Amino acid sequence: MKKNLLSAVLAIMFLATSCNSSNEEKLFNGKDLSNWEFVVDGNSVPADQVYSVDNGTILIQGMPFGYMYTKKIYRNYILNVEWRWVDEPTNSGIFLIIAETTNPFPNGIECQLKAGSAGDFVLLGGSDMLEYKAPEDRPRPRFGGIPKREESSEKPAGEWNKAKITVNEGHITVYINDVLQNEGTNPVKEGHIGLQSEGKRIQFRNVTLIQE
Repeated sequence: MKKNLLSAVLAIMFLATSCNSSNEEKLFNGKDLSNWEFVVDGNSVPADQVYSVDNGTILIQGMPFGYMYTKKIYRNYILNVEWRWVDEPTNSGIFLIIAETTNPFPNGIECQLKAGSAGDFVLLGGSDMLEYKAPEDRPRPRFGGIPKREESSEKPAGEWNKAKITVNEGHITVYINDVLQNEGTNPVKEGHIGLQSEGKRIQFRNVTLIQE
């Protein structure tokens, strides 16, 4: 009886693990950037001079400005991304719900990765969030935003950071290294996912998505 019960429990655990892994999509396969499209500011240099694969990681040069974005459009998901600064803390971002892939900034919500500000929301390309309050005494800024909730939870240059981002019907929740840093709601509910080139060199790895 005990042996049968143990076998049943193991079978259930195996099925649960199989279901979870089958839902996971690797946006970066560790070998090439075949799942992505590329934007370079003014098309000033070939994309492969800015975005490349280096020892199983995505390497983005930081200049010129631009971003790489998924070929597919996504709606409800959990996105996991790891990143680290190659040389020194600098600037980058994870773009969410990209509705329009304009050059050099899309219409979408940026989860800021700028050193010291990881977890801020930046409203790009005319995008909006229900929680954003535009200033009343001056024109709406080009890059409005919603600051993160907590003190920086980032790690020093050279160490890997982890972002866990949930998008559900336009509602975005951001954890940086397991600390809840921000929540907000975009009226747009689906779009591409992007990684930004801005500043200096940055690496990304384990870019995975689980659709809900």
